[in-house]
Formats: sequence, C-alpha cells, structure tokens
Amino acid sequence: MDTKIQWIKDELDQLQQSGALNRIRTIGSAVGPKMVVDGKCVLNFCSNNYLGLANHPALVKAAHEAIDEYGVGPAAVRSIAGTTELHVRLEKKLAAFKGVESAITFQSGYAANLAVFPALVSKEDAIFSDELNHASIIDGCRLSGARIIRYPHSNIEGLRAVIREAAGTYRRGLIITDGVFSMDGDIAPLDKLYEVAQEFDLLLMVDDAHGEGVLGTGGRGIVDHFHLHGKVDVEIGTLSKAFGVVGGIVAGNPVIIDWLRQRGRPFLFSSAMTIPDTAACLAAVDLLENSTELVDRLWENGRFFKEGMRTLGFNTGESVTPITPIMLGEVTLAKQFSSELFNEGVFAVALGYPTVPQGKARIRVMISAAHTREDLDQGLDTFARVGKKLGVI
Repeated sequence: MDTKIQWIKDELDQLQQSGALNRIRTIGSAVGPKMVVDGKCVLNFCSNNYLGLANHPALVKAAHEAIDEYGVGPAAVRSIAGTTELHVRLEKKLAAFKGVESAITFQSGYAANLAVFPALVSKEDAIFSDELNHASIIDGCRLSGARIIRYPHSNIEGLRAVIREAAGTYRRGLIITDGVFSMDGDIAPLDKLYEVAQEFDLLLMVDDAHGEGVLGTGGRGIVDHFHLHGKVDVEIGTLSKAFGVVGGIVAGNPVIIDWLRQRGRPFLFSSAMTIPDTAACLAAVDLLENSTELVDRLWENGRFFKEGMRTLGFNTGESVTPITPIMLGEVTLAKQFSSELFNEGVFAVALGYPTVPQGKARIRVMISAAHTREDLDQGLDTFARVGKKLGVI
C-alpha cells in the first residue's frame, strides 16, 4: 500500500468496523414504484421521484423527439454555443410556472448553488445560514469567501440574535435556508424569514429542491405555498427530483438572473444541460401546468403512509411533507434495518453521519405519487415485521 494514502485505507477500515461504510446498490431498471436493485425486484422507497415522472411516457417521448431534431448534447457552455432554443423555452416556461420575472437553468441544483453565492457575496459580506442547510448550500457559501454565520434551525429569534450580534461587521448580508429539509421533511418558516430580511435589509434566498413539484399550487414551490411572490430575491430549485429529470434552476429578480449569466461560473465554464434532459423538463412543466392530480396524489399517499407508520409505533420525527423519516438513532441499527427490509423486498436506505447528525440515524422513506395503495400496504406490513424483529416497535 502506498504510504501516502494509507490514511485513507485506515479511515475506510474504521468505517467498515463501525458499520458505517456506505454500500451503494445498483439499479437495473427504470425508476418507478418497483424496480430492479442488485438483480432483485423490490418496492422502491428511496428515490426523490415524488411525482413518478422519471419514466413518464410524456417525458420519454419528448426526449426522443428532441434527440431526433437536435442530437444529444449542445457540446458547449451556455455563454459560447450551448444555448439552444430548448433552453430558452424551458427558462421562460419555468419563470411563468413559478410566477417570477426571470429564470436561468444549470446542470443541477448543486451547480445552481455553486453559481449563486460567489456571484452575490464575497469576503466583505455575511451569510446567515440555517444550521441544517444542505451540503450544496454549505459548499456554495464556502466558495463565496463570505463570513458564514449559522443560526438555530428554523429559529426566527435565534436568527435575529445572530444578525444583531454581527451588525456593523459586514458590507452586504444574505439569509439562506432550505425550503423543505430533506432529512426531516419539515418546512422552513419562509414567511417569518421574509419579515426578518425586510427588518434588517438583507437578501433572502431559499433552496426549494424538495419543494419544487411538491409544495404550493400544483407544485409551484414554497414561495407559492406562503404567497410570497415577488418578495423572495432568489429561489433555487432542482429538476432532478419531482420533475424526474436532471438540472437546476435559479428564479427571481431579473437583475440577479442577468448577473448570473455574466458571473455564474457553472453557467460560464461547464457545458449546458443535454438536449433530452431539457426537452423532458419542458414536458414535466407542461404536465404540472395542466393538472394538480399528481401533486394531490403524492400528498394523499404521504398522509396515508405516515399515519400508518405512526399507528404501528414508529417515530417519524417532525415531518409535515411526504418525506417520512423513521428515526432509529444508531447507524448500526439503521443499516441492519435497511438490510432486513431489502431481504423482504423493500428498498429503503439507512442514513447516518455525516448525512445526518451523530445519534440520529434513520431510514428515510420517499413516497411517490406513483405508489399504489397496495404498494403502501406492502411497505407498512414489511416495516411492521422488521420493526418487531429488531425490537424497534
């Protein structure tokens, strides 16, 4: 073993011994309520495929037709020769869907966060960030060079306190929060955060990755949910979850969007979204514009499953969305629980540190509009058997 990387092997061995080593399973079919995982057909409780669009016929058809007309990839960054008619149409359609003046797309929601922070703030500035914000927010904040000041999770008075404490020490300030916190399923108090932003004259930014296609009228997101149109400076979103494809979006003030076309580094230095992805995203927005059926079904399924789990005696944490965390505490128990579920035909992954804090390991069940009542009943029955076997309930 090369001594220069011996430390990595030691760390991996430690993870193996502690039961925390992450085992990555392989998908062998289209993503759906049931799919092939490691060669076995299982009930899928893992994907962020909230609306069941990842294999929707309308999206598949749109992708095929776009490939026939435009090919596969634009083969350039957006600012040189990578902006196709499809990209322009998607951005206009997303802006209209979300009720904002302007929008810009990126290769992923992660890339969108890496683009926004360095373009808006720098080392003379301050970012007030919820302590449970997603890793992409944390990385974007670090790239900006701005001072990062964490505030207690969704705690408005705690936020006010850290803002007052930092008064006079920065040039520009920005409040950033996740919209839906993906590990717990709770919703940020965006209406109260808006009041604080107004009070202290700060920019307000929300990463709505798990709210796009889930919250608001027909899945228009957290800003729509709180009726804050025109009041949130920057909305980050993703097309990789409820929309079933891949990509990121920044929506809001047209001045900010124009600035990102000039200074957003993933826009300037990484090739554009592929042709089939862009066309499929257009088809996804069309579906949501025309009907709320999938969003309504998602919430109905989420309520049914969560009530069933609580009745069985499981702790589902603070979730108020279709995300259903099953709180188990120790990562070894969570991984054993996940393994037992898989053996019985249910794919639900254990999440431990550093994805969630130490001692708060869980199984996170991701409910979809594509799940049937029979699927949900199967899941509840399997959780009940495994929970009793392992002494959880």
